[in-house]
Amino acid sequence: MREQIEKILATEIRPMLEQDGGGIDLVEVDESTGEVKVKLIGACHGCPFASITLKTRVEALLKQKVPGVINVVSVE
Repeated sequence: MREQIEKILATEIRPMLEQDGGGIDLVEVDESTGEVKVKLIGACHGCPFASITLKTRVEALLKQKVPGVINVVSVE
């Protein structure tokens, strides 16, 4: 699961965020609960739209492409 998430972050999500000066790092994957913890960096950190991007873009894409992903949360 972690490898699939890393691949999607690298090929689809990071390039999208980098266009706006932001980025994302994978912090933890809990396969038993389906929770993925990420850290938003660059322009994404502290952006008022970060929570919207996290849920509507990052979480939605990971749920669609990686079986078992239930929730994506941002951590510091």
